[in-house]
Amino acid sequence: MPGSAFKAAHSAAEHWAHAAKACVDALDPPPAGANLGFVYATDGFAEDFGSILAYLRQKTGVEHWVGSIGIGICAGDTEYFDRPALAAMVAAIPEESFRVFPALSKTVDELSAETRAWMARAPSAFGIVHADPGNAETPRLIEQLTDAGAGFLVGGLTSSRHALYQIAGRVTGGGVSGILFAPGVAVATGQSQGCVPVGPIRTVTDAVENVIVALDGHKPIEALKADLGLGSARGLGSLAGTVHIAFPVAGSDTGDYAVRTLVGADPARGWLAVGGPVVAGDRVMFVRRDPKSAEDDLVRMTEGLKRRLKGRPRGGLYISCVGRGSAMFGRENREIGLIREHLGDFPLVGFYAGGEISNSRLYGYTGVLVLFL
Repeated sequence: MPGSAFKAAHSAAEHWAHAAKACVDALDPPPAGANLGFVYATDGFAEDFGSILAYLRQKTGVEHWVGSIGIGICAGDTEYFDRPALAAMVAAIPEESFRVFPALSKTVDELSAETRAWMARAPSAFGIVHADPGNAETPRLIEQLTDAGAGFLVGGLTSSRHALYQIAGRVTGGGVSGILFAPGVAVATGQSQGCVPVGPIRTVTDAVENVIVALDGHKPIEALKADLGLGSARGLGSLAGTVHIAFPVAGSDTGDYAVRTLVGADPARGWLAVGGPVVAGDRVMFVRRDPKSAEDDLVRMTEGLKRRLKGRPRGGLYISCVGRGSAMFGRENREIGLIREHLGDFPLVGFYAGGEISNSRLYGYTGVLVLFL
């Protein structure tokens, strides 16, 4: 949006106050009229999130904040895992162009009357959300928000080994929280897959809750063995954590698919258990985590966004899977570094999520990039 300005900072420190002060010092002076901030902290600072928010608000003068705890966070060209760290970005955006909403735990009707009135005046075109992975209503809440006029939603599931806190004006959690933007806020988004298909698309012909009983009328474990070229089920154990199941997205013109973890197998019955509900008629395929494919697809995404841009982005958010980062790209800072390598140096912060949200759908092992233009 013309006139918008962004500035980002990040720091690692053993005490939250030291990390917060380093970020505030780096943000000084904030952009003229800065009124919106994004903040992400590793889970080592989970219990200090409220103190961090109060400090950032007081020292920067920025009133509105959104963000999340993550097992990992990123900023600029740096990734932080397994150490206390903080990343913050502030921006100047007209007050009437956005609305922050705290966590909705059961229904979209929990939105405040003021937010609903704002959405009625000018339906949101885009939103950034953070969601609690422990709330079974999260997928439905995301759908409800879209149906209520929230627009194209991106974001991620809060990840933490401690408290699953989010920030949306205040410390919140337990549901879906975030920020909605009016159509005048120009953004571009991209999504990068982290798995590669290893077999054809198949049809679930029998299922019970999250267990696939039959694929194309046959035992699913036999289909998995065939797609992986295995002669017996004995080799499946060594593939745990690398082979998953994916649900192709209906209507996608880019071959998009949502990955779910294979959480168990019953060799005697030939059944497979999936990390999510499955019903007869679902179309699925087996996929493998593949570092080379993940890097190639991230480059494809960034180059595709670059072709759509008229200049360098004003700011950005990157939400990636906790299964990516150095675990997939081989070394720390490689994933976030590829974004800077192909799009240049611009204010960028984000976190590593327990599931990623793009176009109002929940994904796994993906990276979602939001660019403010």
